[in-house]
Amino acid sequence: MKAKKDDTSLTNQYVTNDPLHLLFDAVQAISVQGYDQERRVIYWNEGSERLYGYTRQEAMGQKIEDLIIPPQMCEAVIAGHKNWLENNVEIPAAELELRKKNGHKVSVFSSHMMFTNQYNKKQMYCVDVDLTEVIKAQEQATFNEHMLRSVFNTVPDLFFLMDDIGFIVDFHANHEQTLYATPERFIGRNLADILPAKAAARFQTKLEVIKQQNDMLCIEYDLTLPQGVVYFEARISHLAEYNQFIAIIRDVTEQHKSAQLIRHQAYYDSLTSLPNRFLVLERLTDILEHPQAKHTTTTVLFLDIDDFKKVNDVFGHEIGDKLLIQSGNRLQKLLQQEDVVGRLGGDEFIVLISRLTRPECVLDLIKQILSEFRKPFSINGREIILSVSIGVSAYPENGTCPSVLLRNADTSMYQAKAMGGNTYSYFTNEMNLVMKRRFEVEEQLHGALARNEFEVYFQPQFDTNTQQLIGAEALLRWHSSHLGPISPVEFIPIAEHTGLIIPIGEFVIKQSLHFLANWQQEKQQNFTISVNLSPRQFRDPQLINFLKQAINQSAVDPQSVVLEITEGVLINGEAYIRQAFAEMSKLGVKLAMDDFGTGYSSLNYLRQYPFKELKIDRSFIDGITSNSSDRDLVKATIAMSHSLALRVVAEGVESIEQLHLLQELGCDLVQGYYFSQPLPKNQLLNYSANNQ
Repeated sequence: MKAKKDDTSLTNQYVTNDPLHLLFDAVQAISVQGYDQERRVIYWNEGSERLYGYTRQEAMGQKIEDLIIPPQMCEAVIAGHKNWLENNVEIPAAELELRKKNGHKVSVFSSHMMFTNQYNKKQMYCVDVDLTEVIKAQEQATFNEHMLRSVFNTVPDLFFLMDDIGFIVDFHANHEQTLYATPERFIGRNLADILPAKAAARFQTKLEVIKQQNDMLCIEYDLTLPQGVVYFEARISHLAEYNQFIAIIRDVTEQHKSAQLIRHQAYYDSLTSLPNRFLVLERLTDILEHPQAKHTTTTVLFLDIDDFKKVNDVFGHEIGDKLLIQSGNRLQKLLQQEDVVGRLGGDEFIVLISRLTRPECVLDLIKQILSEFRKPFSINGREIILSVSIGVSAYPENGTCPSVLLRNADTSMYQAKAMGGNTYSYFTNEMNLVMKRRFEVEEQLHGALARNEFEVYFQPQFDTNTQQLIGAEALLRWHSSHLGPISPVEFIPIAEHTGLIIPIGEFVIKQSLHFLANWQQEKQQNFTISVNLSPRQFRDPQLINFLKQAINQSAVDPQSVVLEITEGVLINGEAYIRQAFAEMSKLGVKLAMDDFGTGYSSLNYLRQYPFKELKIDRSFIDGITSNSSDRDLVKATIAMSHSLALRVVAEGVESIEQLHLLQELGCDLVQGYYFSQPLPKNQLLNYSANNQ
C-alpha cells in the first residue's frame, strides 16, 4: 500500500489543470511543451511533434537540453531555468535557433510561462512558433531589396514614389548629385512646390490624366541646373490599388541635343543659322492660325541686298558670306524675340512681324532697317556700304495664307528695286497712301508747338446723382496750318513714338493747371482737372520735378489734380513706374486708371498701385442699356471699385437711359456728349456758369 501511494504522489506532481492541457492540445499549429523543475518533459503537444520530430512518447520524461537545445546553448538554458526557479527571473521571449530530432536546425520564436500546480510544484511551459517561412520571406525580401538597390545603382534613372495628390513619399537615385533638390527639401513635399512653375504645371496636369486613364504617360521638361539646361523625360504610372504614382525620370539631354541638331540642319540656314524657307513658312502658318492674329497686323518683309552680286564679284564669296552673316545679325538686333528673321537663299532675307497693331508701327521698323543697312559693314579691314530693297505684305489685306503673303512681299520687293533700291514698297497703293499720310503728320508735328497749333479742350464731368458739374478732363486738339484738323487718335501715337509727347504733354499740364486755378477762383468752387499721362512721359526722368514745379506755379491744390494712366504704362511693371507712383502720391495728386476693361490685368494693377479713381471705357457704356454682358460688367466693376474705396467715372454717356442706369448702379461720376462735348476754356467757363 505504501508503494502505491508513492507512485500516485510521483504521478500527481506533474499534473496541472486539465483544461489548460486541453487548450494546448487543440492548438496544433503551435508547439507547446511542459517541463518540471528538473527540465524533464511533462507535456508535449501535437504541434511539438510536427515541429521537432519527437513523438509524445519519445519526449516524455526527457530533459529539454537532451531533446531540442543545441550543445552550445545548453549551459545558458540550464542556468536560465534555474534562475527563474530560484530567483523568479523570467526567461524572456526570443527568436532562437533550436534542433530537430534529425539534427537539423529550426528557427522559432519562443515564449515561456511558469505555473505552480496543486502540489506546489513549478512547471515551465514553452510556446514555440516556427519561423522557417517567415525567415524565408525575410530573406527573399532582403534579396529583392538588394537586387533593387543594385538596379537603382546601375541605371541612371531617378525613381520617385508619390501619393495620390503628388506628395513625394520615397525616391531612389544612383547619385544624389543628379537630383534637382536635396532629399530633405522634397521628401514629404508636393512636387508642385519643388519644380519650377512650368514643369510643375505639366506634372500636375498629367497626374490627373493618368488617374482617369489608368495608363502610363510620358512628360518632357527641362530644368536649369548648375551645369546648364538639362532635359528630362518622366514616365509616370498610377498604382491605383495603393493610391500612389511611380515616376521614372531619365536625363535625355544628349538625345534632345541630337534631335535639335537634326532639326537645325533641316530647318536652319547653314551659313547664317537663321530659319530657312521651310521653317519661315511653318512659323508664318503658326502665327496666322493663332487667335491673336485677328487683333494684330501680321506683316511680311521681303529683303534683298542691292547689287550683292557686285560684292561677290569684286571681293569674293568669302567676303560675301561674312556680309550675309552680319546682315542677319543686324536684322536680329532690330527685332524683338517674337519676330522671325529668316534667310531664303542668296542675298534674300525675310522678316515676320506679328506684334505690331498699326501700319505706322511697321513703317517705323522698316525705316530702322533701311537706316541700319546704310551703316558701313566692316569685314577683314574693309568698309562696305550697302543698301536693301524691302517688299511689304500684310495679313489679311494682301493674302490669308503664307505662300500668298510671301509671294506678294516678293513682288513688292521688286517694285522697290524698280524704284531705285534703298527703299520699300507696299503691296497695295492704299497702304502706301497711309504711310505717306503718316510721314506728313510726323513732319508737321515737329513744329506744331512752336506754331501754337495745339489747344486744350475740356470735357465736363458731373456727379451722377445730382448732375452737378465737379470738374473736367483735359483733351488735346490740333489744327495743323498745313493739314487741317488732325484727330488725337492719329497724332498721339506718332508723338509717343517720336518722343514729342514729352514737350506736348508738358504743354497740356501747364495749360490745364493754369485754367484750373482761374476756374476755381472765378467760380469759387473746388473743381478738379484730369490729365492723361502717356507711357513715354513716365520714362522722362524730369516728370516728377516738372509736376511739382507746375503745381507750385499754378498754386492749385494737388488734390484737385487727377492724373489718368492707361494700362500701357503699367504693362512692364518696371521699377521706375513704381517709384514715379510713389512720388506722385507724396505730391498729393490723385491717380486714375483709364480705359478700364480694355486690357488684360487691370484688377491686378488696382491692387498694386495707389489708384483713387477708375474710369470705365466708353466701349462698355455704349452697350449697357442693350447688352446684358456690358451691363453686368459695369455693375461688377462699380461694386469692385467701391470695395477698394475707388471712385468710378463712366466715359461716353450719351443718353438719358445710360445716365439713369448708371445712377441705379451707383456710378460716382459721368462725362459724355449727353452733357457736353469737349469745350475750349472760355466756353467751359460760360457752361459752368449756366450749369450752376
